[in-house]
Amino acid sequence: MAGLVRVGVLNDMVESAPKQGPAQGDVTEELRREVEAVRARGRLDAEIEFVHAYGLGLPAGTAAAVERAYAELVEAGVVMIVGPAIGDNALIATPLAERAQVPTLNWAGAERGRGEWMFHLQVGSHEDESLLMARHLKAIGATRIAVVFDQSPIGTRHLEYLYDEAAIIGLEVIAAASVSPLATDAEGEVARVLAGGPDGFVYLGLGLSAPPVAQALTSRGWDGPRIMNTAGLRGYHGDFAEGCDGWLYIDMHSDTNRTLAALRAERGIPPEKALWAAKGHDLGRLVAEGLARAPEFSREGLKLGLEKVKWLPAAEGEDGTLLGFGIQDRGALHGRYLVVRQWVEGRSVEVIR
Repeated sequence: MAGLVRVGVLNDMVESAPKQGPAQGDVTEELRREVEAVRARGRLDAEIEFVHAYGLGLPAGTAAAVERAYAELVEAGVVMIVGPAIGDNALIATPLAERAQVPTLNWAGAERGRGEWMFHLQVGSHEDESLLMARHLKAIGATRIAVVFDQSPIGTRHLEYLYDEAAIIGLEVIAAASVSPLATDAEGEVARVLAGGPDGFVYLGLGLSAPPVAQALTSRGWDGPRIMNTAGLRGYHGDFAEGCDGWLYIDMHSDTNRTLAALRAERGIPPEKALWAAKGHDLGRLVAEGLARAPEFSREGLKLGLEKVKWLPAAEGEDGTLLGFGIQDRGALHGRYLVVRQWVEGRSVEVIR
């Protein structure tokens, strides 16, 4: 019987643990479920303890909070860390993982959040999403687009790649304006970018500023095609979907994915929970398989174990998307892992290409 193995869970969405119930963004249940599935198949005999650290990161919190939480887990002697979940904070944590030499698996959108010790389960992509948005707008007939983007690492990275792809496919970006990631009003910015008469509109950012951008479009009576990055995932909570009705957006789950369909049938998961089930399954599977394949339960051993995870069917993305890593390969999802969907009367509807 192997000894106790400690796995860290870094939550960058809240400042501290709640008095009762799981914290926002907590993934422990998903991790534990997949670890127990591997154990039930006789592939893991170590006792796994999940150790939690909390630090409210960007944009609402601070980089320092993420740094403190990461250091806390390193000091606790964990052999790997799961988190952060937000792209800006994954960029903060990446050099920390490299210095501490602790295998870390973030689930964010930052492709730059990768390194020898930093692994990445893409929950969106600051680079790939912009390519898909540009191509989709072009495919539905847009030729001149306006952009409002968050003045943040997320927003500016998306914009850079949108410009690149637009130039390649002949899509003109006629105007772009930045807003604060925490903006509550975007009337002026939207008015400026609409002045040139675009036939398509793009929002790029974390999503907190998306509702005021959508409201500004509505108040001006602009009814052309509009699309946002995975900020649109916020439609699964609160009244975001109502405020962004009709918007196209980039999602991470597809109704065609047979792995996800089987998972939903097994657990009775409703449509509005499908994305989170897919993400949780894939994240938990990577952690569980990394543990099961590790030659030893050291930090170096876990890094090697994660590198050995290969060609697993992913619940995220279109059917056929694969999950795994490799030597100098730190992006987990391979294939068509991004999906265009649309908010229609509070429901997320997949857009068939």
